[in-house]
Amino acid sequence: MKVTRAGSPSYVEAPTPYGGAEPALFLAGGITDCPNWQHVAVQLVRQAGIDWVILNPRRRRAVDEENAVAEQVAWESRHLRLARAILFWFPASTSVQPIALYELGWCVAGAKPLAVGAEPGYPRRQDVILQLSLARAEIAVRSTLAETVADLASHER
Repeated sequence: MKVTRAGSPSYVEAPTPYGGAEPALFLAGGITDCPNWQHVAVQLVRQAGIDWVILNPRRRRAVDEENAVAEQVAWESRHLRLARAILFWFPASTSVQPIALYELGWCVAGAKPLAVGAEPGYPRRQDVILQLSLARAEIAVRSTLAETVADLASHER
């Protein structure tokens, strides 16, 4: 599904703002103490034929200053609202990724297409499955990033 216009950005990384009119996909999920799953997700999204603008909250450099943290949270909030669809991925990690869980809860209350996955080693996987079954039973929680991207692609066909 090709929807971006020639010359328009197809990938935007925090803290760069995006305000374009093209459909955008937000990559939501763990960053701190998590592998760079977003890099793999971008490749999988493109292989699935989704040529939307990808909004990636993972910066090239870690956020460590108080002002940068506030800027990061504001960027994520703004771009979650701008996105047409959101892909959530909870990788196996020592972190439970509380901000990503909060964002999932916030997004589940809306009507945007969501694709959600949680790796079997993610410590709160069962909570994600149970909460989604109560809030939006139509959303299956996948075990691999590839399956999660495939769910997103099936929504967009």
